[in-house]
Amino acid sequence: MPKPLSLRWLEVFQLIAKSGSIQKVAAETGLSISTVSNHLRSLETALGVDLVDHSRRPMDLTPAGQVFSRYVGEGLTSLRQGEAEIRSGNWQHATDLRLALIDDFDNQVAPELFRVLAHALPRCNFRHFTRPSHEIIDKLQENKLDAGVASRPSGNTEGLIEFPLMRDPFIMILPASFDGDPKTLFQPESELPFLRYSRDYTIGKQIEIQLTRSKFNLPNRFELECNQSIVGLVAEGSGWAITTAASFRRAERFHDQVQAQPFPGRNFVRTVSLFTTDIYPSSTSRLIHKTLCELIGQSFIDPMCAKYPWLEEEFRTLPSGLD
Repeated sequence: MPKPLSLRWLEVFQLIAKSGSIQKVAAETGLSISTVSNHLRSLETALGVDLVDHSRRPMDLTPAGQVFSRYVGEGLTSLRQGEAEIRSGNWQHATDLRLALIDDFDNQVAPELFRVLAHALPRCNFRHFTRPSHEIIDKLQENKLDAGVASRPSGNTEGLIEFPLMRDPFIMILPASFDGDPKTLFQPESELPFLRYSRDYTIGKQIEIQLTRSKFNLPNRFELECNQSIVGLVAEGSGWAITTAASFRRAERFHDQVQAQPFPGRNFVRTVSLFTTDIYPSSTSRLIHKTLCELIGQSFIDPMCAKYPWLEEEFRTLPSGLD
């Protein structure tokens, strides 16, 4: 009779298949190197076949290991989905939610969001985080979050489910005292400097890509991470910036000291989405998405479009999940 396979053996094998290193798996799991090695050997002995080439570093999968890894991955995913459904298979029975938001939503959306969710999920324990978009995506892929609201990245979102929330156009913001042609600010010799978002951030990367596409070469004198600082410096007359309608809305206390203008030339937008892991229950994801769409419309879309009618075509929620 074949020896039954241990779930721990399978989990360790899948981690080795991804990293190619017993040492890395030991560090990640907190197990000793000898324990990880023994789990792998026990699995190979039970199957009667080598799954990895032990003579190579990093360790490569054998042909048998490649086939087995695919089935193990699918099986572990199904088990995690089953566990998640048992723990939070419907709204009333959800027990845990680790949710991260970009800081655009920290003040106007987060409090009401958690009030609504606390009522809809009476047994749920909430953990709320505020992080930049790239960190939210990373932590979701590391299974350190259940759900996160972030700008859609240009890179890999493997293992995540996306629910688009908001189409957020990029705009120019200038000091209220500026009375020239905004297009002149894109000239390198402009006296009013360009205030950049950090290029480590998704929003900063998107802006730089568009500037390059538009063949604008602006000096790099100021690069900041904080949205409020950027808008505050514009309000002081220290420079101008490119931001999004939602990010500008968040800095409402500076609105009387700045002017907002459409981005000249071809419009460009970011898509803000709710991302969840591929094992998180879809019923709870839909509840979070529906609630966020309503709150974003009330707190961002409606007031900004009323004040700046030229935003109406581009600035909108995406409740249908289409963009």
